[in-house]
Amino acid sequence: MDNEKKCQGCGVLLQDENVLQEGYTSSLENDLCQRCFRMKNYGEYQVVTKSNEEYLDILKEVGKTKDLVLYITDLLNLEKNIEEIRNLIPNKMILVLNKMDVLPKSVKEEKIKAYFEKENVHFEEIIVISTAKNYNIDYLLKRIKYFQTSKNVYVVGHTNAGKSSLINKLIKNYSNNTQELTMSPLPSTTLSTINIDINDYLTLIDTPGLVDTGSILNHVEPKMVKKISPKTEIKPRTYQLKKNQSILIEKLIRIDYVEGEKNSFTLYVSNDVKVKRLLNLFHNNELKEKTKISYQMKYDEDLVINGLGFIKIVNKGTIDVYLDSGVDTYTRRSLI
Repeated sequence: MDNEKKCQGCGVLLQDENVLQEGYTSSLENDLCQRCFRMKNYGEYQVVTKSNEEYLDILKEVGKTKDLVLYITDLLNLEKNIEEIRNLIPNKMILVLNKMDVLPKSVKEEKIKAYFEKENVHFEEIIVISTAKNYNIDYLLKRIKYFQTSKNVYVVGHTNAGKSSLINKLIKNYSNNTQELTMSPLPSTTLSTINIDINDYLTLIDTPGLVDTGSILNHVEPKMVKKISPKTEIKPRTYQLKKNQSILIEKLIRIDYVEGEKNSFTLYVSNDVKVKRLLNLFHNNELKEKTKISYQMKYDEDLVINGLGFIKIVNKGTIDVYLDSGVDTYTRRSLI
């Protein structure tokens, strides 16, 4: 048995002996494991649990090289600590802000970049892209050429940031390679490092995405994951709330406005997600059995709901947020 052949979709070692273990395929002649084959052809998904410790070990190995690193992140679901990966890897690094296409067209690229330039985390460059719309992909390739220190360029980021989508776009645009990485809106699709030759001077090395355990995507059914993950430009929804009014997002989150002057709440979430306003929070106890977190909002801050999107709140005030205990929320100065 050839133990060296890896699945072209997720990078695990192929094996034909145990159907219950990762990497299983009915024949070692196949290029995809059974999991990737079924995901690609039937849209099925099987959960694979790996610890972030394993992923962090891979990232530390990347840090021992001198190679250029692309750090991919999702503009709608930015990590709270953007410096976490930057601190793990001392290499030259380009911050690639993906999924510009889901933000409203009124949002300017320059404003987004300026926001990150104030974050005081060093990157060689910050580039805004959209793999879905092929936006800035040519420019990104030029900057990769400019900064790369060898043929190898590593691709890192959290799950669902769009790493595989970007690599597949680079393959399609600039390579004769027929390989395609498995893509799924669910976490943990890429299980091991995968080398992809783009051309004579560039080999991309895809790494497993860090699993964000606080993402709402890890706490809902696959059907809801697809609903939450926007595929088209978001149409912001603004609600003017007075004290003692509420917003319900699906059956997932409740936000009570408990103290403050009349305020504006603008939601940047998938258009498929249902939102309802309650005119009197005392007359409806829906979702109040969930975990409550209180925030003292300052002027022009966002409430970020990990994996779902964010809500821009204009004035200061007190809010109570009810949601599942494992889902992370945090506040930040307004992105938009």
